[in-house]
Amino acid sequence: MTEEQRVLGKSPKNISDSVATSELLAAFGKSLPPILPDFLAQRRWFGSKARVIQSIEISDVVLLLSTPPVYLFLIHIEYATGLGEMYALPLRLAVNEEQSPGGEPAPSLRINRENSSGKIVLYDALVNQPFLTFLLGAISRGDRFSGLRGEVRAVPAAALRSIWEPSQGPLAPSLMKAEQSNSSVVYANRLVLKLFRRLEEGLNPDLEIGSFLTEKTEFRNVPILAGHLEYVSNEGKRITLGILQGYIPNHGDAWQYTLKALAPYYERAQSAAGIRLETLPHAPILALAEREVPPDANLRIGPYLESARLLGVRTAQLHVALSTTSDQPAFAPEPFTGENQRELVNSTLDLIVRTFQSLRQQSEKLSQGVREQASKVLKLEERLRQRVGLLDGFKISAMRTRIHGDYHLGQVLFTGDDFVIIDFEGEPARPLSERRNKNCPLQDVAGMLRSFHYAAYAPLLGEITGPQVTQERLNALDVWARYWQTWVSAAFLKTYLRTSGAASFVPQNREELAVLLDIYVIAKAVYELGYELNNRPSWLRIPLQSVSKLLDAA
Repeated sequence: MTEEQRVLGKSPKNISDSVATSELLAAFGKSLPPILPDFLAQRRWFGSKARVIQSIEISDVVLLLSTPPVYLFLIHIEYATGLGEMYALPLRLAVNEEQSPGGEPAPSLRINRENSSGKIVLYDALVNQPFLTFLLGAISRGDRFSGLRGEVRAVPAAALRSIWEPSQGPLAPSLMKAEQSNSSVVYANRLVLKLFRRLEEGLNPDLEIGSFLTEKTEFRNVPILAGHLEYVSNEGKRITLGILQGYIPNHGDAWQYTLKALAPYYERAQSAAGIRLETLPHAPILALAEREVPPDANLRIGPYLESARLLGVRTAQLHVALSTTSDQPAFAPEPFTGENQRELVNSTLDLIVRTFQSLRQQSEKLSQGVREQASKVLKLEERLRQRVGLLDGFKISAMRTRIHGDYHLGQVLFTGDDFVIIDFEGEPARPLSERRNKNCPLQDVAGMLRSFHYAAYAPLLGEITGPQVTQERLNALDVWARYWQTWVSAAFLKTYLRTSGAASFVPQNREELAVLLDIYVIAKAVYELGYELNNRPSWLRIPLQSVSKLLDAA
């Protein structure tokens, strides 16, 4: 019997059978919770660092690998205020080790054992390459792993064999370093395993939509779903743990690509004659999308306009693909009911009230220039509410469908000549049940329009610096930013609407289309207002300007 087995109170047979005992759960349930808060506070994927942890409970422990011993801990966290959360912790167990095998640094938890000079060390298992290799093999085999209160299921999808055959040999794994809320493993640039850290009961939209698009549609500008990991409780409740997808060779996301395209644009702007304010079109974005982009905009903006057009096409094709079935209830289009319409109006009005109240309360803390801009926007609250109320005058004819739900330039990969849409989890702050709801695809469109606005101003706020860039010059560049954002947005929207055509999710009445798009853009801009106010006040002028511009263009 090994030292690890003696620590766990298990025989070698039980270890190899991958069975977690009640004694093991009780032991870790007592020793782990006190040391977890400090460990979690240092993890990038832990999203509640600002919240006060009241208690932590180990919900289940599942042995995934016996050599080295790797356990999946499901932990439930209660906070001093607000709803609790569940997290997944895959941890490798060792005894008296001061560093992980190979000497690589690894996040660890140390548990001192009673009546012993030694200690149990639990390392983040995702830095252990043998375990990562094992996970891919487990999915290909369809393995199952028993815990005390449920089991982990590794499930291959039909598409896996078209990407990789286990008989070809293992694929070298590497843990991606740039992850935030999730952890991803790349296998030899062939497959990607995304592991969800914060868990919720139910089917994750990333798995659900990925499976539907891969198996039921011809749309291929998304990663192919190759398998998944899930936890199923003894009562039959399902929790998605991770998804396996085909790897997409890429040059980074569309946000990075857009900023690279903006660099020469602003270089020209700093050396060329300024754009006169009267050159900026003062019309709603929908009206501009019905026009041709003027020749001077094509000349100034250059090839990126074609990229925006292509992105409009791919976005529309995604929405068409998500609306093509009638025999699967989770994806069949549904009409807007009166209740749906009232909920859209009321939730947007409530967002405006809460955000503007917060802006009033915190305005004195803002820098002078931003405070003056905020003061002007605060006077527009009633006009904004009236704009939202215009939707009450229409019976929405457009159908509700499944959508991306958190759509922006960072959710799109640039392959060099095309775009691939990723990350269908929806807004992380919303409950999973809400993220699976059907909605109007114009919500995604509004998200991308707002993302263009942010991209246009990001260089002005952070990347165009130096003593030669005076405030006067920044003011002149502001006009260039508005010019770029306006015509790029119009080009995107034009091809989106043209590609969507008579799809059921697009209002065929132009006035209804204008009002519905307007309400989603307003909701997104006001949401950004609250986010920047609480997290990044130096960027607050972007949504402040957007709210003013929305009303000016009416």
